[in-house]
Amino acid sequence: MIAVDTNLLVYAHRRDSPWFEPARQALRSLVEGTATWAIPWPCVHEFLAISTHPKIYRPPTTLPRALEQVTALLASPSLVLLSEPTDYWLVLERLLAASQVTGARVHDARVAAVCLSHGVSELWSADRDFTRFPELRTRNPLVP
Repeated sequence: MIAVDTNLLVYAHRRDSPWFEPARQALRSLVEGTATWAIPWPCVHEFLAISTHPKIYRPPTTLPRALEQVTALLASPSLVLLSEPTDYWLVLERLLAASQVTGARVHDARVAAVCLSHGVSELWSADRDFTRFPELRTRNPLVP
C-alpha cells in the first residue's frame, strides 16, 4: 500500500506551487485507481495547517476550501486513513532511538511510525527527511 505525505497533498492542491501539475497527476493516479492507498491522519491535519497558513501562502487557502479538498480526497473508495494503532508507541520509540531525531522532525517520525504500523510499502513524499527512517521505503513521485 502507498501512503501520501503532506507535501504532495499541498502541492496537488495549490495551483501556485511549481510542483502542482506533477503532484496532481501523481495523486490522481491513486485517487482514481483501484489499488488501496493511504493518508496518515497527521498528514491531513498538517495539510489543513499549512494550506490555510497566512505566513506560508498569500493568499492562504480558505478553511472552507481546504475542508472541501479533504472531503474530495476522502471520497476515493480505495483510500484508507491511517491512525496510531496499539503498537504505535513501540514503533515510534524504536524509530526515534535509531534516528535520534528531535524537535520538529518528531512529526516525520510519527508519520513513519504510523505507516510502518499499518504495513505501508512505500511513502510518497518530496521530503528527504524521511531517509532518516530506513525501515520505511520512500519515493518522490515528482522526479523521474
